[in-house]
Amino acid sequence: MHRLTVPLAILWASCALPALAAPPAAEAHKAAIVLDTHFDTPANFHRAGWDIMDRHSVEADGSQVDYPRMVEGGVDGGFFAIFTPPGPRTPEGDAKARDGALLRAVEIHEMAAKHGAQFALATRAEEAAPIVAAGRKVVFMSMENGQPVEADLTLMATFYTLGVRMMGPVHFRNNDLADSSTDPKGKEWNGLSPKGKAFVTEANRLGVVIDASHASDDVLDQILALSSAPIILSHSGLKAIFDNPRNIDDTRLKALAAKGGVIQINAFSSYMVATPKIPERDAALAALMTSVGSTGRDMTPAQRKAFLDGKKAIDAQWPVPRANLDDFMKHMLHAIAVAGVDHVGVSGDFDGGGGIEGLEDVTDYPAITARLMAAGYGKDDVAKIWGGNALRVLKAAADLRTAKP
Repeated sequence: MHRLTVPLAILWASCALPALAAPPAAEAHKAAIVLDTHFDTPANFHRAGWDIMDRHSVEADGSQVDYPRMVEGGVDGGFFAIFTPPGPRTPEGDAKARDGALLRAVEIHEMAAKHGAQFALATRAEEAAPIVAAGRKVVFMSMENGQPVEADLTLMATFYTLGVRMMGPVHFRNNDLADSSTDPKGKEWNGLSPKGKAFVTEANRLGVVIDASHASDDVLDQILALSSAPIILSHSGLKAIFDNPRNIDDTRLKALAAKGGVIQINAFSSYMVATPKIPERDAALAALMTSVGSTGRDMTPAQRKAFLDGKKAIDAQWPVPRANLDDFMKHMLHAIAVAGVDHVGVSGDFDGGGGIEGLEDVTDYPAITARLMAAGYGKDDVAKIWGGNALRVLKAAADLRTAKP
């Protein structure tokens, strides 16, 4: 009889104790609508044997976003990009870009439809919270590189109808819309082309958020002057922290904020720390690509494994500096100090070249929340940075839409 007394007493006492509270950073992360404004993940949708519902890994196949890892990282969704590599600026090149972008849009729709219990397409900012509350991941659609629409801007309305709510005019090289920040040929239009200015007008008319990541400084200046709606830099960094053409200076950051816009800090190593050119390394990488026999997303699983194994050996023989979470937070905290907490967000540029030490994939995103709170930012600030600011810009563009429904 007495043997039961102590265990029962312990049990009763334990029932009276309050449950252990989650750490403040974990609570803040869970309470926020956590959105990344630039997932290049749709480029994986046509890969043989690749399914977003399976758990993958950076080490095994190079990918950084899938449903199991989104759940682990407390990621509620994001903008899934229709990315088109810069191609020939010819009627044939533009048609190929158009057709590839249409196919990618269909693949995004197919993914969301096939996995409707886990994902839901969204076209309005107000739809995000109900989707998250229902336990699903939010799928907004964006377009990186405007070449698919440059030959015929009425295609912007076509992609709007398909669900695209964010568009960037340019990528690594100049096109018929705008100058790139990284084209080795330098300026062509001194900003936007005449058609690029029409692109801005049409985006405003439709209620599409304009994304100026990858655009030259002149293009950013002109978009800020021409656009009636706030704009976004969906994955960019700060020149004050690392001087790279892909990054924005403080003067322009303040102008972006004054317009109501947002910069989403990215995690792309070569835009964050100096990466020396090593001719032997470049030659080895070129030889590896030749030996693998394919490039990019068209690799078979066997080719991808051969490429990843080969690159690991090259990295070991000719290592280059790699950015880390400390570098990322320098960009983040500087942006907040200059622009204010209402004008900063997050994008890892995952599945598109992003990934640094400490931010390898979406499972690492809670670390950003922990760093923000350690720096003195509260739950409301975290909610703005993780999704609130981007959703505000999305809603502002929609509210200013002048196109008839």
